[in-house]
Amino acid sequence: MAQRHRELGPLELNIGHSFKSRDLVNLALTHVSAANGRRETYQRLEFLGDRVLGLVVAEMLYAAFPEAEEGELSRRLADLVRRESCAEVALEWGAEAFLRLGDGERQAGTNNKMAILSDICESLIGAVFLDAGYDAAKGVVTRAFEPRMRSPRRPLRDPKTALQEWAQARGLEAPLYREMARCGPHHAPEFTISVTVAGFPPVEAKGMSKRAAEQAAAAGFIAREGIDSNNGANAP
Repeated sequence: MAQRHRELGPLELNIGHSFKSRDLVNLALTHVSAANGRRETYQRLEFLGDRVLGLVVAEMLYAAFPEAEEGELSRRLADLVRRESCAEVALEWGAEAFLRLGDGERQAGTNNKMAILSDICESLIGAVFLDAGYDAAKGVVTRAFEPRMRSPRRPLRDPKTALQEWAQARGLEAPLYREMARCGPHHAPEFTISVTVAGFPPVEAKGMSKRAAEQAAAAGFIAREGIDSNNGANAP
């Protein structure tokens, strides 16, 4: 047991939590291929950790974005807790090196599969929750996910929504979209759409549908004006 404690030291350091229960953290790292039964795997802890993660991130978002409406908070939550994000956190913790796998799964490289890494992230959060309570789990989640909350990896709004919210926040009328041209055969037309916001030059873009062209025009306007499509602010 002492040897196992030393082995887990780097993982605990990366997570920011020292486990009182060695059995609990070992269970959080046990894949079904290395277990005698499903109750001896990380799956139940993953279920618990998923709910703890969602609650902590929702609380973080509620406090960090007091002006955001429910829809934006939901988009931010979905982006933060998606499988890819959890897998990245597991890799940052170095959890793949501690995953307990059957020989065949380890040789197949299962410890580096995104789905497994995502599961391990959540199971470790669940283990922290059972080991030391909500505040300890909240600390682990906050340290790992708050930087991602502050700097989203991908746009949280489609360009038309982002542009409309940007204009609204500045007391401007909603962006106006006009069809400037339509060409090509009837079964495959190409549209040229212009978007105008009062006080700014228009931007035109093409698309294989009106919607696609409108989105492209909005994206062009956002890029030209340096608008941050994640929060509607002008980029620095």
